[in-house]
Amino acid sequence: MRYLPAIVWMGMIFYLSHQPGSDSAATSHEFVLFVLEIIPIPENYQLILHLMIRKSAHFFAYAILAMLIFYAYKGKRAIFTTLTICLLYAISDEVHQLFIPGRSGDIRDVLIDLTGALFGIIVIKLIKLIKRSGEV
Repeated sequence: MRYLPAIVWMGMIFYLSHQPGSDSAATSHEFVLFVLEIIPIPENYQLILHLMIRKSAHFFAYAILAMLIFYAYKGKRAIFTTLTICLLYAISDEVHQLFIPGRSGDIRDVLIDLTGALFGIIVIKLIKLIKRSGEV
């Protein structure tokens, strides 16, 4: 039962990865338009913003996944196990995208995903450290 949130999150990642490229681009484009209403950015930088938003989605999706797995896992070598699960899922996700119209698999996305997972673990470890230091 502890793993249910991580499994649900993996399902969400799979669902978003299963969207055709045109649907995925449209979703991120809507978010870009939302950001542009808040922060006016010159037109020649909007493509960069779009790319940053798409890649940060990878980063934060896997940061959350790592936090959920790390929280659920109670065995030894939790960091290694969490990173391994996230890495294997990121690779499988990119392979999955090879079969989706308008999508492609990209090793850079796997690296972004893994970096996000590491960030998620660091956040969890920092929270635990802060909690422990407050108990003293």
